[in-house]
Amino acid sequence: MSNIDESKPFVAVGIAVLTVSDTRSLDEDRSGETLVRRIEEAGHRLAARDIVTDDVEAIRALVRGWIDNRDIDVIITTGGTGFTGRDVTPEALEPLFEKRMDGFSEVFHRISYDKIGTSTIQSRATGGVAGATFIFCLPGSPGACKDAWDGILKAQLDYRHRPCNFIEIMPRLDEHLKRGKLQTG
Repeated sequence: MSNIDESKPFVAVGIAVLTVSDTRSLDEDRSGETLVRRIEEAGHRLAARDIVTDDVEAIRALVRGWIDNRDIDVIITTGGTGFTGRDVTPEALEPLFEKRMDGFSEVFHRISYDKIGTSTIQSRATGGVAGATFIFCLPGSPGACKDAWDGILKAQLDYRHRPCNFIEIMPRLDEHLKRGKLQTG
């Protein structure tokens, strides 16, 4: 359900895509490519893209660097949200969250349930805010990335989306630090 106010300008943001996998390379990363394609089609900037193994410290270190990068407003990870021993993305990133976004996980699972039924419970998709940067952790399948982008992120990362969206609150995410990361005009 998208309601776009055409009288407002589109505001492009910098989005980084991180694939968490022990087995994929960038050349065979279909999930990351799905996100990159959608980000660019929506008019946003791909600010960074990388792949890292399922290692808590490696994931956390890379994402910390991206949080500190003023050109990156949003980080989307794909992979490592399941229940196997190597699935550690939530463990790596949730401790960085200053604020957790429970609604993201709930809406993601609602959308996913309509597509794959109860199998959606095998994902620990999560989201939050750290250092005035939105972070979304998605499962490692192209379908899950498509569902999250098409069903949630595309609208919430569009300044024109009503009644509210993430872009309009970005300048206030770090107001406790007395600086705004993104100006929306």
